[in-house]
Amino acid sequence: MKEQLNVPEQSSSFIKGTLVLGMSMVVVKIIGMIYKILLASIFGGLGNGIFNVTYELYNPLFTLATAGFPIAISRLVAEGMACKRYRDVRKIHQISIPFFVTTGVFCFLLMVFGCSVYVRIINAPDARFSIYCLSPTILFGCLMSIYRGYYEGMQNMVPTAVSEIIEASCKLIIGLSLAYLTISYGQNQYNSYGKVFGKAFDNEAEATNYIISYAVGAAIIGITLGSVFGFLYLLIRHKIKGDGITRRDLYFAPRAATGKHTMRKLYKTALPIGLGAIIMSVAGTVDASLINIRIKSVMETVPDKLLEVYGSLVPYDLVQTGKTHIYLYGCYSYALTIMMLITAITQVFGQSALPSVTRAYTAGNKRMLKNSIESVMRLTTMFTFPAGLGLCVLSKPILSLLYSSAVSNEIEIASRVLQIMGIAVIFIATSTPLCSMLQAIGRVDLPLKLYGIGMVIKITLNYILVGIPFINIQGASTGSLVCYAFVCFVAVYFICKETKISLNFVTIVIKPLIGAICCAVTALLSNKLLDMIIPSKLSTILAIVLGATVYIIVLFLCKGIRKRDILMLPKGNKIAKVLAKRGLIR
Repeated sequence: MKEQLNVPEQSSSFIKGTLVLGMSMVVVKIIGMIYKILLASIFGGLGNGIFNVTYELYNPLFTLATAGFPIAISRLVAEGMACKRYRDVRKIHQISIPFFVTTGVFCFLLMVFGCSVYVRIINAPDARFSIYCLSPTILFGCLMSIYRGYYEGMQNMVPTAVSEIIEASCKLIIGLSLAYLTISYGQNQYNSYGKVFGKAFDNEAEATNYIISYAVGAAIIGITLGSVFGFLYLLIRHKIKGDGITRRDLYFAPRAATGKHTMRKLYKTALPIGLGAIIMSVAGTVDASLINIRIKSVMETVPDKLLEVYGSLVPYDLVQTGKTHIYLYGCYSYALTIMMLITAITQVFGQSALPSVTRAYTAGNKRMLKNSIESVMRLTTMFTFPAGLGLCVLSKPILSLLYSSAVSNEIEIASRVLQIMGIAVIFIATSTPLCSMLQAIGRVDLPLKLYGIGMVIKITLNYILVGIPFINIQGASTGSLVCYAFVCFVAVYFICKETKISLNFVTIVIKPLIGAICCAVTALLSNKLLDMIIPSKLSTILAIVLGATVYIIVLFLCKGIRKRDILMLPKGNKIAKVLAKRGLIR
């Protein structure tokens, strides 16, 4: 059937993997958005800041613990499956187990014992309890990586997808329940005894801030338990169903390489990937710390100039207690939450692309490789362009739609950030699939170099711009925009150079961009008109729907969607016939 439809097998596998992970990611991100939105309505800017400060320590340590091995395992398993070296595939899985257990335990302990130094540097002692609660997630995240990279290399995305849904569900149900119980218990204690967890307070505002610091930690316990249950699912599934490699496959497969040779190959592949990821995570932590430090410095030297920018949007009690920097970073994090929804989905494209492109490259099939690369890039830009421009023009309406009116001050501040972040997210989200494809074609060193240079650019710009009072946190978005634009342009150049393939940038970039501009203009104008006659939240939803409809129509009119793309979808043959009759595809 695939030959009759002229659908490249690897592109089809890529789409199938993307659909599985994509659908699960939509579920996971919807759950995650509900989780963060509800937490934001409970915690406000201060609690949101504590939550994100906690994650800025966790991210580089988890990256250090995995050290690029999940991606390396995925790539080498895909390569082994393409060459039918099934014994090597099994050997890779066996070797990964002691590695992840060791690094998981080490980085878990590092997070626990490094907590005091970190909170002292960024002047956020309220984050200490949350960090302790999150630290076990490193260990169980590493244990899940044993299976995720292995199955993804086989282009079986189901284990990863299900385990992520389990994680998200526990986070929502258990995390929110514990946060609510903690707040209720703390408030009851204060109202009855004037104390919270044995500590006395002079006023309710101070007591509430103290309760919030513990409630954030309680919410994070749900995340930790989610990682525990996610690992248990993967472990039990592997024991019951195995990996799909039969005894016959193993019998006829070539003899496996020695453990030493396999480990050397894994290290050779994982080291540059891991270093690149570590650079990104460490730079993210440095960046978050820098933003807090620079804003705190401005508040200590010229507070009036910074507060002039926001007027009464920053609560007076936080200014008095010296927590303005955490509050503004929490507002910045609202925009980050929306941005991460876009980047998480394109991360799925990268995960699905890596084994697909690896197999095409290993097989030496240039036509298949070109189709796979173009499919990944076209699918990425068709998603990131309208999403990014839409966030830019509807920043405040979207934030108001998602977050409670109880945090209207934070929304006003965050919307200014999201206007720039909307453009930046196009490049941020596109960089992940591009770097995955560089890794797939054997240039695992290039993402390390590109991200390394990009992070230097980002940190330098952030240090300068955030320290300017009238720019402050908005400078962080500008730094991200410049950094990831550099990564994307250079990554595309090297993909073309290394594969010696000429990409069709008209279908990859120009047509999706035209559609996205039409989408953004439609959404902006319709929102302004509808807002005059119907409730604002309903007008925002309708504006998004109208924008998306116009986008799809424009793509069809300018032949931005190909028959090959439709054929890769479920029931694609029937859909393609209907569209072809109407002259919408060729």
